[in-house]
Amino acid sequence: MKRIRALYIILFLLLSGCSNVLETGNIQNVGMLVEGSIHDQTWGKKGYLGLLNIQEEMDTNVYFKEGVHSQTAVNEAVETFANKGVNLIFGHSSSYGEYFSKIDQDYPDIQFVYFNGDTYSENITSLKINAHAMGFFAGMIAGAMTETNSVGVLGAYEWQPEIDGFYEGAKYQNPDVNVEIRMVNHWDNTEQALMQFDVLKEEDIDVIYPTGDGFIIPIVDKAKESDIYAIGYISDLIDMGESTVLTSTVQHVDRIYSLVAKRFDEGELPSGIMNFDFRDDVITMGSYSEEVPKSVRQDVEKAIEQYKETGNLPNQD
Repeated sequence: MKRIRALYIILFLLLSGCSNVLETGNIQNVGMLVEGSIHDQTWGKKGYLGLLNIQEEMDTNVYFKEGVHSQTAVNEAVETFANKGVNLIFGHSSSYGEYFSKIDQDYPDIQFVYFNGDTYSENITSLKINAHAMGFFAGMIAGAMTETNSVGVLGAYEWQPEIDGFYEGAKYQNPDVNVEIRMVNHWDNTEQALMQFDVLKEEDIDVIYPTGDGFIIPIVDKAKESDIYAIGYISDLIDMGESTVLTSTVQHVDRIYSLVAKRFDEGELPSGIMNFDFRDDVITMGSYSEEVPKSVRQDVEKAIEQYKETGNLPNQD
């Protein structure tokens, strides 16, 4: 009788152990689609680092595909990922919202995630980064540091919230400043960006904020040659030279990847739109150049802390 009881106990323990092993989360394998390259030093690289974070933190397989910028390419990549057991796919751009919306019903077991769009469904989530506030604080720096009272923002597209934010921040800090705005109408058209830089130079700007991840590096290099200050975008670019880069507006996209993967694994990732900004530590200011006076840094950091506490920018008080 004791032997039978002992066998029951052993069987119970074995079953309990098995159930613990089998109690895994929702996440299986993870994929990422990139329009450009993961080696672009800014946006693409940030996404790739986020993917590697997921691989390490969640011990799962990850896959990525570069140069995916059409519906046909998306369809092929998603089918390939699905065959590899991927059930969470990041589209590393705003354009993927439209692409995903055409195929999401064909893959009900896959959660699609992309950035900065208004398209969503039961298995599509849009991640929005509050770039307006980011641009505002960059504008404050530019407005304080200009000596010609003329600063410039070189945008990829007119709809970017950071462009209006930059304008407001510069005007808040320096009501007399002239804010010149030019568009490239592409994320990474370096040739067009350099042409627009020359146009801005003719307007006597002495601070520039380039907001296109594909052309920011050559624009900062050009600013250095032209003795013009620059404010970095997406990544901390202080290493490009403190005599040129005043600071940077840093988007920690890699942190968002980890947050989203964990919430998906726990079954808590919502369909719809998720918002991130300074209050989530997903956006921060980068390192400051010694060129920026301590008083200016303090003004900006105070404004950021106030924004974190109240949700209001200084011009909204």
